[in-house]
Amino acid sequence: MMEQALGRCVATWCEGATGVINAARLSGGASQETWSFDIVHPGGNIGAILRRAPPGYGAAPSRAAGLDAEAILMQRAYDAGVPSPRVLHVLQPQDELGTGFIMARVEGETIPRKILRDAEFASARPILARQIGKVLAGIHGLDPAQLPELRRMTAAKEIDEFERDYRSFDWPRPVFELALRWLRDHDPGPSGEVTLVHGDFRHGNLIIGPDGVRAVLDWELAHLGDPMEDLGWICVNSWRFGEIDKPVGGFGTREELFAGYEAAGRRVDPDRVKFWEVMGTLRWGIMCCGMMQRFRLSPEHSIERAMIGRRSSETEIDLLRLLAPRERG
Repeated sequence: MMEQALGRCVATWCEGATGVINAARLSGGASQETWSFDIVHPGGNIGAILRRAPPGYGAAPSRAAGLDAEAILMQRAYDAGVPSPRVLHVLQPQDELGTGFIMARVEGETIPRKILRDAEFASARPILARQIGKVLAGIHGLDPAQLPELRRMTAAKEIDEFERDYRSFDWPRPVFELALRWLRDHDPGPSGEVTLVHGDFRHGNLIIGPDGVRAVLDWELAHLGDPMEDLGWICVNSWRFGEIDKPVGGFGTREELFAGYEAAGRRVDPDRVKFWEVMGTLRWGIMCCGMMQRFRLSPEHSIERAMIGRRSSETEIDLLRLLAPRERG
């Protein structure tokens, strides 16, 4: 049934296409549906991905840029040479596939366990942190005039939003209270530079190959704000997957990340990066709580939401390590 619907859609914009095969819904992705399929074409099959809104709730819908905006951002990034899938088609009402878009499929891996441990990625791991710094510099350098309308955020606004979300759960957590107080006391104020912020730049949203980063996915939480936010977010302990001594995604150092960023002509503020790492850790904890709420209340009881929800307690340990580090010795 999905192949038939996709086939009718593809025929309207892909000249020569004769149908669709191998349609399969991919696991992962707690907020949007993702389908992989092949467009049958005389010039050779074309690998494609459908990303669309599922029925029921989306993740943090009030913060989402919207799928139409995501499609524009991905195409702008692709055009600017930032690794990103090429957008092939934005869904229209007559497609009868809902809201979303179709993009070219990029081969590679998104599963952290494989990227961090499999021999296939041994050559990529030593270069990833520096490479990611360069990719982030490319994202932050995109021309604001060419971007869709996006939310403009500051640290103070984000603290207010996270606190509101946290209190709405009616699920008191003393460590979250401590983190909120620390963030208000250490807010560095508005950034001197406001750029596009990806908003969710981490494992799971990066396609990696033996040669390194091949594509940046999931621009759902993109906004305008402090570019140091993205550098802090990729350093959150939850994205290290056990490799806690390698703060950048479990594969590299902050120094490598900063060097890649600055080699691309941009400047790093390490103090602001640290602030955003604390903010990101609290943010992920609250998002995990939100996923559990949605699992409980949404008409679709996605197993991904339940799995993410149980991780909120891990972020409490991470916050204590950041706010009250133990002396070694």
